[in-house]
This record gives sequence, structure tokens and C-alpha cells, in this order.
Amino acid sequence: MAALAAAAQARERTDAEDAEAATAAYFERVRASPPHLRALLQAMPKGGDLHSHLSGAVYAEDYLRWAGEDGLCLQREDAHLAAPPCAPPASVAVNAASLELYGRAIDAMSVRGYERGIGDPQVPVEQRFFSAFDRFRILSRQRGGDMLAAVRRIAAGEHTAYLELMQVPPAGRGFADTALLRDDGRDFAQWAQTLQPALADAVPRARAELDRDEAQAAAALGCAGAAPQPGCAVEVRYLITATRVHEPARVFADLAFAFALAAADPRCVGVNFLGPEHHRLAARDYALHMRMIAFFRQRHPTVQVSLHTAELNPALAPPEDLRGHIRQAVDTAGAQRIGHAAALAYEDDVASLLQTMARRRVAVEINLSSNAAILGLRGAAHPLALYRAADVPVVLSTDDQGILRSDLSGEYQRAAQEQGLGYRDLKRIARDSLQYAFLPGASLWRDAAGGARAPACAGTDARAEADAACAAFLRGSDKARLQWRLEQQLARFERAPRLPLPQSSEK
Repeated sequence: MAALAAAAQARERTDAEDAEAATAAYFERVRASPPHLRALLQAMPKGGDLHSHLSGAVYAEDYLRWAGEDGLCLQREDAHLAAPPCAPPASVAVNAASLELYGRAIDAMSVRGYERGIGDPQVPVEQRFFSAFDRFRILSRQRGGDMLAAVRRIAAGEHTAYLELMQVPPAGRGFADTALLRDDGRDFAQWAQTLQPALADAVPRARAELDRDEAQAAAALGCAGAAPQPGCAVEVRYLITATRVHEPARVFADLAFAFALAAADPRCVGVNFLGPEHHRLAARDYALHMRMIAFFRQRHPTVQVSLHTAELNPALAPPEDLRGHIRQAVDTAGAQRIGHAAALAYEDDVASLLQTMARRRVAVEINLSSNAAILGLRGAAHPLALYRAADVPVVLSTDDQGILRSDLSGEYQRAAQEQGLGYRDLKRIARDSLQYAFLPGASLWRDAAGGARAPACAGTDARAEADAACAAFLRGSDKARLQWRLEQQLARFERAPRLPLPQSSEK
């Protein structure tokens, strides 16, 4: 029996290697044909998107449709959405907006067309990006369920199975305003003690708000009905965010809420920072913020941390702000993942920093479209190749797909066309997106994703249903369960029919 099992495993490996090789060869044949490449990558199972801001992930068209349903107004001057009554000519009901005004609203709620020079040349694209959130904020604070449904639909359509969404429930957005901390002394322990009564009230309310939003999303997707939409199969967890652009007491209160909610609710798998890193207060207090994170990590050791860091360039920040942000996020704050980390080359002692990240397996969330828009960073100027050469784990993510007019398939396409990654590179990234996700449970993989499997699933063919021992292992681990699903999806994808190859232009 053992010999038969070994022979079966050998056949599975050979078949899988043949299918992977055929897919990789097809990938190279279509690399220079954007339509072929897009179709292939859209169909490719991509695991998870680990860096996505919920409000920025929704497309402007959805926000405008909801605004019309709610009777909101569109201000002509700056395309902000505002509460009624609408007062022509300064503002007009969204449903009565002209095609020209509707188009300007989409431009204002995104960076659409920036690569073609569309937009006010006096407004830098990074300002356009960050100001977009203000234009739809009236809806992004009210339509949580609809937003969840919208992003799950997009993910399902491009074969992304898992989302870690950055957001703060309403109870958290108002928490810092009621915390009433005195910004003197900066005694973290005293501040934390002062916040406990307010946290005891805010955290249960936030959990109830998540319950409500998820129920609304499930209803919008028909998840309990006879014909659930594909988005129902997309799993969602949350990274609760703190905003770094306020005075220290408020930032501390934001972090206190974020860590408390993540510790209390298993759907909230970690904590992150948001806000422009080059903002005056964010830059001034960066080191203080890293110490705050370290303080809360000691108090909540099970809460995982991913940090926006080094989303900077020399146009946005002076040299001293470029040299140490990644190092502090990794060493002081102890982040398990970091996002953007685009200013890597400006860090002191880059070689030792990369060695540390590789040894600790600190994954980097790479956002190619975002870095191209906000930082002007693309192609060989991007540090993705440097991270990969140093064996630092990387994953591809969207950041704010609605504002950037992108999606995860587009990020994979950029990686192929601008960074030269091949099919096997992208397959590894897809696997790593679940390996480094903050999902609970043991990994399917003994060590590196794509290598030897955990013993319980070592002898099971990914093309078939898991046997009893493997199924029991998968039931005990959210991470392994999604990883196994990805392996099944990849096995089917690599054996699927392909579009006809593009015709050669040679005579």
C-alpha cells in the first residue's frame, strides 16, 4: 500500500509540473499581448488581497448610484457629495447631474486619467488621491454593508478568495473624540488605564456594527438564497486602523480602540495605520507612533500588526524622514508585515535591514498602481526586485482600487509587464498572499508556500477532495482551508483551455 501511495504522489507531482510548465510557457507567449495577458491573469486564482482600504476600494460609480438613491447633492465647484437640500446652480441632485458633471465627479473621486495628463496640472496627483476620500465620505460612513458587497463582487469576478480590509466601525471613529486624554506627560500606561471604561462601551458597539454590515452585505449578495452570488464565497477579515495625522493623545486613543477590538473579535485579525506619512504630524511623531505600537503589542500579544511605512519619495519628505521608517516599523514596532515600503533604497544599512526582514519573514505588501500614481515610482525604479533578490516575502495588493481605477488582476499584470515577473513568480505570490495573511490556524505548508505540505495533507491529491485526515486538519485551520482551496483552484486553472495564441507578425 505504501508503494502504491508513493507512486500516486509521484504521478500527481509529474502531472502538476507538466501543467504548470505548460501554463508558464503560454504566459510567456502572451506576455507582449495585453488583452491575452489580462484575460489569463483575471482567470488566475490569486489567493488574497492583504492591503485594501474598504472606502477606497469602492468605485465612484457605486458611490454615485447610492448617492442618487439617498437623494444627495453634487456640488459643482469641487464634486463633493453633500446632504440635501440641493441648491442650484451651486449644487444639483445627483440623479439630475449632466454627463459632464457626472464625469467630473468620477474624476474627483479617483485619479482617473492621471497617466494621460487629465486633471488640473496645478494639483499634484498625490493631493488628488488623498482628497478623493473627502468627496464620498458622507456615504462611506453610512453604506458599510453595500461597500462590503461591492468589493466582494469585484474579488469574485477576478478569482480572489480572501480580503483583509482596512476600516474602522462607526463606534471607533468617534471614540478618540470622547476619550478626553490630556496630551501631557505621555504616560502610556496611565493613558491606557484612563481609556478602559470608554473601551468597554465602544468595543461591543463596534462588534454589533460589524454584524450589521456583514448581514447587509450577505443580503445584498443573496447569500442565504437559492442562487447566492459568487461574492458570497469571498472571505473577509478586517485590519482596524488608527489615523496618524492627529496629536499624540488622539493617535494613542485610536490605537487603543484598534487593539482592543482586534483582541475581542476574531474577524478583526490585526491593526494598521493610515493617513499620509508625509503629513506634518505623522512625520514629526513617527518614532513616537512606533513606540505606541510596541506598547500595545506587549499588552495584546495575539494581535498582529501591518504598518504603512516609507510610502515616501524625496519630493514628499526630507532625507531624515526617508532613512529610518522601515527600520523602526520592523525593529521598534515589530510589524509582521509592512505596506508600500517604497523608500527602501534611502534606508541606512539596507543590506542588514533586508537580512532582518528575510530572517523574520516580514512580508511586504506591494502596491504597484498606487506607487506609480502617488510616488511616480514604476519599472526598474521600484524596489520590488530588491526585496525579491533578498528573499524578503512579497505579496501584490491593490491599496485603493476604486480611487486608482485598478484591481488585483491589474496589479499582477503590472508585475508581469513592468517588473518582468513570470507565471511561477506570480503563482508564488498568490500562495504567499495566504501564507502571510493574518488568518488563524496552522499553514498547509511545512515551511515555504508551495513546498512540502503538512503531514495530514501530504498524500492528498489537490485535484481531488481531501481525505479524512486532511479534511480534519483543514477544519481546524482557516488559513490551511483557504490555502487548500487555492491549490484546487490552481490545479483546475492550469488545466483549463486557453485563448488562441496571438498571430505572429513575421512575414
